[in-house]
Amino acid sequence: MSGAHDPLYIEFIARLRSARKRQNLSQQQLGGKLGKDQTFISKVETCERRIDVIEAAKWCAALDLHLDDVLPSEISKKIHKEEE
Repeated sequence: MSGAHDPLYIEFIARLRSARKRQNLSQQQLGGKLGKDQTFISKVETCERRIDVIEAAKWCAALDLHLDDVLPSEISKKIHKEEE
C-alpha cells in the first residue's frame, strides 16, 4: 500500500482539511500563510501529494493547532498511553 493511501494518513489529511474549513480559510488563503500556491494545498488535501512532518508542523502552526490535534486517534491514543 502506498503511503498516501494509508488509512491513517488519509485520516490525518482529512483532519487538516476540516480544521482549515472550520476556520473558513480557502485553500488560497492557507497557501498564502504557508508560502505555497493553492494547487499545493489541493494536492495535499486530495492525497495526491504527501507532506512530511516539518510541512505538517508548519501547516498546524498556520492554523494555530498542535500537531496532536490532527493526528489520527489511533496514533494519538498510543502516544498518550506511553506517557502514562
